[in-house]
Amino acid sequence: MSDIIKEIENEQLKSEVPEFNVGDTVKVHNRIVEGEKSRIQIFEGTVIKRQNGSNRETFTVRKISNGVGVEKTWPLHSPNVEKIEVVRKGKVRRARLNYLRDRVGKAAKVKEAVK
Repeated sequence: MSDIIKEIENEQLKSEVPEFNVGDTVKVHNRIVEGEKSRIQIFEGTVIKRQNGSNRETFTVRKISNGVGVEKTWPLHSPNVEKIEVVRKGKVRRARLNYLRDRVGKAAKVKEAVK
């Protein structure tokens, strides 16, 4: 039975997924459907977590908008996620950056990884 499930899940995977990790600043191009029209909205922020795997993998992006923290979680292989652009690589030492929720301003920054 599990072979059938794996086969169905593999059909739903995206072929091209960019390489990004926790701490990276990314631009997520999200398709929004309003009635009969659809448009692309860009959400730029820091990846604070990635979880699960396979076609169920999700990632959470956090940004500060008008002084208020906003977080959105997307399935990585969702058809609504058009593309993900990595703006800059971050240097972090943990898998979840939940501590960024308590920080404001420059304290909420993640150091850039040196290439």
